[in-house]
Amino acid sequence: MEEFDVIFGLKIKNIIFILIGSAIFSFGIVHFNMQNNLGEGGFTGITLLLYFAFKWDPAISNIILNIPVLFIGWKFLGRNTFIYTIIGTLAVSIFLSIFQINPFPTYLQSDMTLAALFAGVFIGVGLGIVFRYGGTTGGVDIIARLVHKYAGWSMGKTMFLFDFVVIATSVFTILELVEGMYTLVAVYIGARVIDFIQEGAYAARGATIISSQSDDIAKKILKDMDRGVTVLNGRGSFTGEKRDVLYCVIGRNEIVRLKNIINGIDPHAFVAVSSVHDVIGEGFTLDENKNPIEK
Repeated sequence: MEEFDVIFGLKIKNIIFILIGSAIFSFGIVHFNMQNNLGEGGFTGITLLLYFAFKWDPAISNIILNIPVLFIGWKFLGRNTFIYTIIGTLAVSIFLSIFQINPFPTYLQSDMTLAALFAGVFIGVGLGIVFRYGGTTGGVDIIARLVHKYAGWSMGKTMFLFDFVVIATSVFTILELVEGMYTLVAVYIGARVIDFIQEGAYAARGATIISSQSDDIAKKILKDMDRGVTVLNGRGSFTGEKRDVLYCVIGRNEIVRLKNIINGIDPHAFVAVSSVHDVIGEGFTLDENKNPIEK
């Protein structure tokens, strides 16, 4: 396995998760979109339109539509990402074929809200996993990755905008208005789930603390919670008084403990707590010896 990594520059772990994500994505398409006449955005939405209109197999049309985009991927995404993309694109088509062989009925035609929710969750989780491990499933995924790389837009936002155009077109061709509206709900949920997985399911908390007893608070946090604290130089805009500002990142399950420490030393301290969606560094992704923490 290590030899494979060295020779081909690829990670087995990434390939496995790209396959898992592709399977989840394809499962959602077959069992929730296709069964309930829900569209999708991007190239997947086009394949579904071709299926609804002409009964063309989405597994085949997915490959055909992605061939031109793969050339763009080769030029802009780099060798490894391009290979991961080929794996993801082929995996989606393969799993689409497999799940269509003997799909089980979901019986959600009478409850399109549930159908849209489950479609969005399965598609979002599947694509989120694929993206998180360096791959794409072709089509708009490649465009979204390029926009994220060069313009800084979140992949979910880019995909949602592109998907909106495809869905709007779908409503005027194949889908009924209600089906188009439920499709838009599913796409929005999928975009939010993608961003959630991309940013990290583990949401830490960042605490900014302003106190006249900052030294005591910092020492207590270090001793009792084993968390590092950064001391910043601050100055009040009204009083002009200089005062140390503490900043630390903790797990969300530690927030009550942190508040108790602060209240025990300085009940009048100013504390601002914010969400931190992805944390890299000692205590989170590295141990005290700067070695990666296996999760």
